[in-house]
Amino acid sequence: METTQDTPVQTAAPPVNPLERRLDMAVTLAEIEREVEQQLKRIAKTAKMAGFRPGKVPMKLVEKMYAGEARSEALGAAIDKAFNELVRAQNLRIAGQPRVEPKAGSEEGKLEFTAIFEVYPEFQIGDVTGKTIEKPVLTITDVEVDQTIEVLRKQRTTYAEVDRASVKGDRLIVDFTGRKNGEEFPGGKATDYPVFVGGGMMLPDFEAALEGVKSGEEKTFDVNFPEDYHAKDLAGQQVQFTVVVKKVEEPRLPEVDADFARALGIKEGDVAKMREEVKANLEREVANRLKNRVKEQAMNLLLETNPIDVPQSLVQAEAQQMAQRALEDLKQRNPQMKDMPVEASWFLDQAARRVKLGLIIAELVKSQDLHVKPEEVRAVVDEYAATFEEPQEVVRWYYSKPEMLAHAEVLAMENKVVDWVLAHAQVTEKPVAFDELMGTQA
Repeated sequence: METTQDTPVQTAAPPVNPLERRLDMAVTLAEIEREVEQQLKRIAKTAKMAGFRPGKVPMKLVEKMYAGEARSEALGAAIDKAFNELVRAQNLRIAGQPRVEPKAGSEEGKLEFTAIFEVYPEFQIGDVTGKTIEKPVLTITDVEVDQTIEVLRKQRTTYAEVDRASVKGDRLIVDFTGRKNGEEFPGGKATDYPVFVGGGMMLPDFEAALEGVKSGEEKTFDVNFPEDYHAKDLAGQQVQFTVVVKKVEEPRLPEVDADFARALGIKEGDVAKMREEVKANLEREVANRLKNRVKEQAMNLLLETNPIDVPQSLVQAEAQQMAQRALEDLKQRNPQMKDMPVEASWFLDQAARRVKLGLIIAELVKSQDLHVKPEEVRAVVDEYAATFEEPQEVVRWYYSKPEMLAHAEVLAMENKVVDWVLAHAQVTEKPVAFDELMGTQA
């Protein structure tokens, strides 16, 4: 018989949280009972009970009904008082809520507890001198205006039925049925479904098979699903589709004329004025994207030069809020997905980044006195309002909504922080291609 010898299993020690602190504290039972007695006397003055006038309920009955609640409140208040006194005495900056645990073997006449909590990190802003930020630059010319107008034309594409074989760019209206091992599979069937040949919306095998088909044609072909396909029962599998082509439609772009100008909001149909409007909007959009790229670099530089620990309680709270916002956004976009689970764990990395940046920015604002002025907040609001037809109405709306004004203040603060980083780092200008900036590369 083969024998085995047990070997000790080595387990990794849990990660140490450098911001976690513990405080031992005690409250006396006599103090608790005195507070309970005082609370019961206060309750007795207004207590109501059938058979007694208000405030005339016997104390024995008041104690029977409210003693448990009063004792719980008194104990909570005593613990809070003891904890706050210790925190003040040690000058601690608490992050999140403490977790209070009872200690075994308390001294007679006392209740002893341990408070477990996190503190904010203490640090000085790192030096960004010598660090480089590339400031992208781009000047809008007629070339970029023409490209943008072409995009606007494509957005207004119409389709007309044609009697010919399909080519890339055409839209087909089809019925299709998919079968795996001869059996139809869920989600593999549709009627009057639009397919854009070469549009990249369907699987490559599916779209390739529909190039060169005509209206009324029926075609059966194999399709290979990729290994990483989201439906696990189809990932890496080969299936067979039967498609009936009901229409072949070719794209038709609108002419750049008065009707097109009017469709873009130029009431008089002036094409030259339309180009001016497109250029102005494009310059505004490009400026915003360039600014955001610089801002992202500045924030990344602050993170790089300030490698601080962050309270996990704040990260968890931020992740919960992000998950809730994502769920609300999902429900607004598609009410049918209201029951879809959205987990806070999905947002932990992003939440940690946000919390860390928040702490760094707060310290930078404090140490460098970067407080925002009212006119700087107004500049942020005006910049946003300029994108609307009636800017003054938007400004009034902003200033009537405290939560929107608070958001503008945050943006103004971030602008000041970015300006501070740019003033201390080395900034080099670098031309950027229009397509790359706008995300329209092939």
